[in-house]
This record gives sequence, structure tokens and C-alpha cells, in this order.
Amino acid sequence: MTPVGTEPDLADRVLGGWLGRIAGNMLGKPVEQGEVWTRERIDRYLRRASALPLTDYLPEPLDESTGAQLRPEWRQCVRGRIHGSCRDDDIDYAILGLDLLETHGFGFSTEQVGDLWLLRLPYLQTFTAERAAYRNLANGLKPPLTATYDNPYQEWIGALIRADIHGWTCPGEPRRAAALARRDAVLSHTGNGVYGAMWAAALIAAAFTAPTVRSALDTALSVVPAGSRLARAVRRVLSLHDARMTWEDTLATVTEETSGLGWIHTVPNAAVLTAGLLYGDGDFTRTITLTVRGGLDTDSNGATAGSVAGVLNGARAIPAHWKDPLQDTVRSAVFGFDGVRISELAERTVRLARAQQEAAARAKAEEEAVRAEIGKSEAEAGKSEAEI
Repeated sequence: MTPVGTEPDLADRVLGGWLGRIAGNMLGKPVEQGEVWTRERIDRYLRRASALPLTDYLPEPLDESTGAQLRPEWRQCVRGRIHGSCRDDDIDYAILGLDLLETHGFGFSTEQVGDLWLLRLPYLQTFTAERAAYRNLANGLKPPLTATYDNPYQEWIGALIRADIHGWTCPGEPRRAAALARRDAVLSHTGNGVYGAMWAAALIAAAFTAPTVRSALDTALSVVPAGSRLARAVRRVLSLHDARMTWEDTLATVTEETSGLGWIHTVPNAAVLTAGLLYGDGDFTRTITLTVRGGLDTDSNGATAGSVAGVLNGARAIPAHWKDPLQDTVRSAVFGFDGVRISELAERTVRLARAQQEAAARAKAEEEAVRAEIGKSEAEAGKSEAEI
């Protein structure tokens, strides 16, 4: 967990983020149904399969009735059956975000995010807030109305799962990452839905330079309103962890305190994610498995936890049994990207990150030059006045 510096180090961290996101998503996909697959039920499933502690992808169901209650994609997501990644919106939006930055640069507008959705993303591969926003776009509405008109999902987790690309391309710059994520998120979300995207982007950006996962979490909290429900939930998990409460008791406490929000709402999922990161303590396997065992939106939370842990550790440190079954291949509904190599996505992301860093360095140098010139002019004016 050393700060990112050299080009090979940045490339390894970014590849770790992509691999971690995809592996975490695959891990959580079979049990992605929070009202059915509660934390207790997930652990019962694992205990029956002698898979606790969980250290690998989920085992196959022991009987047909249990298999029928899993997501239908489980046959491509359980250990021994994985041959490349399954298609999933948690990965599609990372790819779409990469295409956005390559097409429009870091000065993209919210309107351009919507245009790219219509061009690249099939309507039936969108869900909840994104589907509402897509429908509004197709009907001619513009942001911010796309997020608010006939959209009861404005604070659900959709914008948070789109935030990784902004963190990966702003290594060590959490506030810039949060600003980009906000510009993306307001197409479809408001309130805590937007704050979740800002928090996740900042968390991933901070992971490039933070000495610990706790440090990255503290930094990420600074970019969202302190009084927001999201910030309060994250701080609550931090305080319970500081009090040495167990992972199980921490989740039981925050589950009770966020009851009624629903299993796809940003706030309870951010709490589960925070707990997985804290109690995982930087270890890749422990982080993603605890996060998925925490329940709720398991594939989305597993993906974000994997992204953070992957950046913290780098691709080389991710155990082979998480990486090798992915076969460096992504299935995607984004037009033009199905079958793309994970390594290629990471390389393209690194190019964007370097371009952003170079642009920021030029802007800083120009600002310093202007300040120096102003200082020189003021000094000369003072000298002239003294001579008079």
C-alpha cells in the first residue's frame, strides 16, 4: 500500500482496480437479491457447502431448489464454471465511462453522458434510476429533469457504480474525481445518490496514495456534505469499528439504523461497503468476501470493494484464483466493447490518467508563472514608487 509513483506502479494499480471490480462483481452476482439473500442466509449457504471462511468464488448450490433461488447467471459465476466475466451493468458503466472520457475528455458535460448512453447502451440493459433517466432522455428531456421526472430511484446505488473510472483516472486527486463523478451522476440521481458517486470516486482516487484503507475512507468523507445521511452512515461504521465491535455486530447495528431504505438504496449499501473495507483491512480476499457476505446489492458492493482493494494492492498482489478464471476477457452490452481485454481497458485508463496528470501539471505551472509575473510587476511598481 505504498503511494503511486512510477509508470509501472500506476499501471499495476489501475489494472488491479479493473480486475478487482470484475472479480468482486462476479463473486456477488449469484446472490444479488437483497430481500431474499440476507447476510444470514448467505452464510447458511456457505456453511452448508463448507465454504466458510469464504476465500474463493461462491460454490455451486447443493440442490436444485437452492439453485433456483440464485440469480440465473450463477452458472457462469461460481467457482469452476467461470470462463471470462459475465455481462453486468456494474462493468458496463465502467466501460461506458472510459469511452466518455476518451470521446469528450475531462471537460465532458452531463448532456454528453446522456448522448453516449443513447448511442452505446441498450435500453433494456439499464435499470432503476438509469432506465428512468434513459426514458426521459429519449422523450427529449434534459438534465437535471432527466433525474427528477418520474424517477423514484434517485437515491439508489446506480450512480455509485458508475464512479470508478473517475477515481482510476484521477490517482491521488479525490476532489477532482468527486467533481467528475458528480457531473456524471446528476443525469440520473439526486441527493445521497449523487453523494454516493462522489464518495466512491474520491475513495478510489485516494486509494492510490493513502497509506491505509482507513485513511482513504477518511479522505472520501471530506468530499460529501457532513450532514448527509450517507456521511452519517459511513461515520457510524467507522465509529463502531474504532470501538472494536465485531463485523457481524457492526452490520447488525447499521442494518437496524438504516432499515426501511430498501436493499438498493445508496446509504445502507455504503455502510456494508465501508464495513467490508475496514474489517478487510487491505487484504484483497478478505475485503471482497466480507463485503459480499454483508448482503444487500452484493454484486455492486463486491465490485466497488474489489476496485478499492485492487488499487490499494495492485494487480500483482491479487491472488491468481481471482484473476485467472476471468481470462482477461470482458462480456459487455456496451456497443463495440463486447469481448474486450481487461488489460486493454486498463492500458487505456492509464493513458487517460497520465493525460489528466500532465494537463494538471501544465495548469499549475502556468498559474505559478502568472503569480511570479504579478509578483515581479508588484515589486517593480513598489521600487518605482520608492524612487519617486
